Amino acid sequence: MTTPSGSSAVAAFRQLPHAAFARFVLATGLLLAALIAYAAPAAAQRGPQSVAPVAEKLIDAVVNISTSQVAKGPEGVPLPQVPKGSPFEDFFEDFFNKRGGRPSPSERKVSSLGSGFVIDGVEGLVVTNNHVIEGADEIVVNFHDGSKLKVDKVLGRDTKTDLALLKVTPKKPLVAVGFGSSANLRVGDWVMAIGNPFGLGGSVTVGVISAKQRDINAGPYDDFLQTDASINKGNSGGPLFNMEGEVVGVNTAIFSPTGGSIGIGFAVPSDTVTTVINQLKEYGEVKRGWLGVKIQSISEDIGESLGLPENTGALVAGVTPESPAAQGGIEPGDVIVRFDGQDITTMRGLPRIVAQTQIGKSVDVEVLRQGQRQTLKVAVGLLDEGQTAPTPAATENKPEAPPPPTTSVLGLTLLPLSDDMRTRFGFDPKINGAIITEIDPESQAATKNIRVGDVITEAQQQPVVEPAHVEAAVENVKKAGGKSVLLLVEDSKGDTRFVAIPF
Repeated sequence: MTTPSGSSAVAAFRQLPHAAFARFVLATGLLLAALIAYAAPAAAQRGPQSVAPVAEKLIDAVVNISTSQVAKGPEGVPLPQVPKGSPFEDFFEDFFNKRGGRPSPSERKVSSLGSGFVIDGVEGLVVTNNHVIEGADEIVVNFHDGSKLKVDKVLGRDTKTDLALLKVTPKKPLVAVGFGSSANLRVGDWVMAIGNPFGLGGSVTVGVISAKQRDINAGPYDDFLQTDASINKGNSGGPLFNMEGEVVGVNTAIFSPTGGSIGIGFAVPSDTVTTVINQLKEYGEVKRGWLGVKIQSISEDIGESLGLPENTGALVAGVTPESPAAQGGIEPGDVIVRFDGQDITTMRGLPRIVAQTQIGKSVDVEVLRQGQRQTLKVAVGLLDEGQTAPTPAATENKPEAPPPPTTSVLGLTLLPLSDDMRTRFGFDPKINGAIITEIDPESQAATKNIRVGDVITEAQQQPVVEPAHVEAAVENVKKAGGKSVLLLVEDSKGDTRFVAIPF
């Protein structure tokens, strides 16, 4: 039996009974449907077919921010004046007049460009980055239709999150956008940036959320979204949208060795932005919560000493006297693992969560103390960002060589902290411990950022009054099969930190 091909195959199908032919057509249709359904996820992975419908609704709410300021010489010193006939006259004339007009002898205008977006079209409220408008004498908001409005007032700015809220007086209601929740974003979700890169207003770029909760050492509350949507100079202050057209971030920074986009951009998450902007609108400043603790992350060595996994919670290295933490019973050595119902998974997460907590609110703080979980009640205080902690002034005179006998342990030469040494090194009279007078450069301690003049105040979370207490802690850990000793170290400035020194 031969298989029909070409026109013969068509003829063969036509010769099938109607019922059989119908079953063939149905089976073929189901097979095609299955193939289409199988191919659909692959098509979805290429991203949305078009973002034009979303961009068309949003682009009028995104603005260009242009600023100008008068630049003067250092501390008001006039810019250089060149005498007529000087050999440098032509050079300075070319430098200052290339774009027309020589400035006055003492000043000249400089300008910069950035991005922003309207969040209230009736009141004329515009969000941007603080660094976009910092130092500006005049700020102008440029809209997509070519119109311009001068900023009447900067309602508030926050240097910690690099956000600012501007006020313009609209002649007619402006197109505005709303915020979505950045907490609902997943790594891999599609996002769209609109802004003013290199002065090219209304530029639309698309990418995905590459990562969340990035710490780029820009400030104490770093919690950035990372995206590969192209962000360049001039995009600062512009919005990052989800595919529903909601603002989920404010584009703030890029990582770039070249100055242009290499696919690593950072945005302040919208959940942080809404908290800051609402306070700037109401108070003109940000009122942040305050706990009053010095914290550090748990390294592998410290975790081994405490019997905890690495990067578990926030380790309390010091507590400010009379602070909310002190009044709530938090102690040095506690590991804060939960604050106001939120898990503390990293040390950097605690300051951000505390800062966003309502002032005066009594919250539950879960700590690990000596391996036991405890829940403490703490009333969150108001952070006075202008206040600085008093720092004891260390004497410039070098201490005399300490008299023997000395104790050597863990590569450290120790002496009891005497009154004379407290005075010479600038320590508080109430501080007790063993002062480090020498460090063996070949020891493990030499790699732990410990310095001569530091004082060991605790060993294995037990008070240290003399070097023998450190020796006893070392012996106890060795007998228990431990690999390192946990020390609480304080310097003359009052800064405390935990250090784990392996044997």
